[in-house]
Amino acid sequence: MAVSDNRPFFLNLVIIRLPVTGFVSIFHRISGLLLFLAIPFSVYLLDISLQGIDGFNKAVDILNMPFFQLVSLVLLWSIIHHFIAGIRFLLTDFDIGLEKQRATQLAWLVFVIEAVVLALLILGIFL
Repeated sequence: MAVSDNRPFFLNLVIIRLPVTGFVSIFHRISGLLLFLAIPFSVYLLDISLQGIDGFNKAVDILNMPFFQLVSLVLLWSIIHHFIAGIRFLLTDFDIGLEKQRATQLAWLVFVIEAVVLALLILGIFL
């Protein structure tokens, strides 16, 4: 007698083709995690920068290191994506954009707005 196995099985996320809405959701979670993990470093930088001119110069020197500039860009992306995707998720809480086609359009809109805002901020920072 064969017994059906209803246990969950391993899903290979590399093989599965996620819709764009899935990517927005996953990136929203990743950006939130990155922002949360950046809190101790941000508090440390704030603490040393408030200790006087020497502390402020030390914080500026830390942020001018290439590695921390890259970290700053990733955190800038995290803030932008988390904010814009968060607005999209708030709209879904109000039953706006729940239909499949509209949800896909809003997900693509999140990525487009995010790319434009990030490009403008990077140009503003480095030029």
